Amino acid sequence: MKMRSLLAGVLSTALIGGTVTVVLTQTSTATAERRAQDPIVIAHRGASAHRPEHTLLAYEAAIAMGADYIEPDLVSTKDHVLVARHENEISGTTDVAAHPEFAGRRTTKTVDGRPVTGWFTEDFTLAELKTLRAKERVPDLRPDNTAFDGLPEIPTFEEVVKLALEHGVGVYPETKHPTYFDSIGLSLEEPLLDVLNRYRVRKAYIQSFETANLRDLRGKTRLPLIQLITFGGAPYDWVAAGSTRTYDDMVKPDGLREVAGYANGIGVDTRRIVPVDASGATTAPTTLVADAHRRRLAVHVWTVRNENSQLPADYRLGNPASPAYPRATGNVMGWLSRLLELGIDGAFCDDPGMGRAVVSSRSGR
Repeated sequence: MKMRSLLAGVLSTALIGGTVTVVLTQTSTATAERRAQDPIVIAHRGASAHRPEHTLLAYEAAIAMGADYIEPDLVSTKDHVLVARHENEISGTTDVAAHPEFAGRRTTKTVDGRPVTGWFTEDFTLAELKTLRAKERVPDLRPDNTAFDGLPEIPTFEEVVKLALEHGVGVYPETKHPTYFDSIGLSLEEPLLDVLNRYRVRKAYIQSFETANLRDLRGKTRLPLIQLITFGGAPYDWVAAGSTRTYDDMVKPDGLREVAGYANGIGVDTRRIVPVDASGATTAPTTLVADAHRRRLAVHVWTVRNENSQLPADYRLGNPASPAYPRATGNVMGWLSRLLELGIDGAFCDDPGMGRAVVSSRSGR
């Protein structure tokens, strides 16, 4: 029996000795129907609270924890294969610096208007990237994840899709720096759609911080599209075109109306829903969820993280004087519950097991 046919009945999940232990029960039809109506749990780069992000280890753990969707950020190799990495610069997420044969490929490039120095996926073939091994991107915050450093390969988007289909979960790919990749002749959208179409993927969202590529995709796929919106700044394709409009304009009524013309939802920084004050504590919520829903736009929020340093000040727990305080787990379940009370339709979670527990408890299961 496929794992996913059971996962909706997860009773408990524990990480023991580097393995994922899951207790499962058979899912009833009524439970499956309720699950379909619940807010979705999106595994942010996999179960990145427990495994190095964007690795099959992280995606496998996320599936076992009950994620509805697994999220790969996508960049291109030199031979135009999409791989899952947070950025095209990979010195912080792989052991590339330890490979003397690639020392000469360290360089500085301008990506989205900013100089970046390091090693870039577009300068490697897939075969070369497969000789590297992934590592934890934020070891100070997640030291336990470093136990897996040097073990996993960089996965291709195709490998992530095959894993998702095997277990019946969805995929939620993000195209990273689409204007930049267009400029070097390695457009991301065509190989993205090729993989999704070849495998007949039906449970998927496609997301981007830019707008032009989503508009282009609207005419090429029926899969739902998500416009990502940061707390500040502007879509880089707008910046490159000389526009003075920003993401602040996008969340206004006219902006949401425009987004609804090409996208099915928005993926927003939690501060767009619940702002924080100068101390980092939450303030009164905005009307963005209701405004978006009036335009028939789904609202997914990012990113719900466990650590105190990643939570609003009023959801942190423990002794601030402790050196472990920044990485200690805060009241993350209370924070996600608050967001769900405001009507969000889904959340990107570094710990999808926590997300599943909160969503399931609120639906009475």
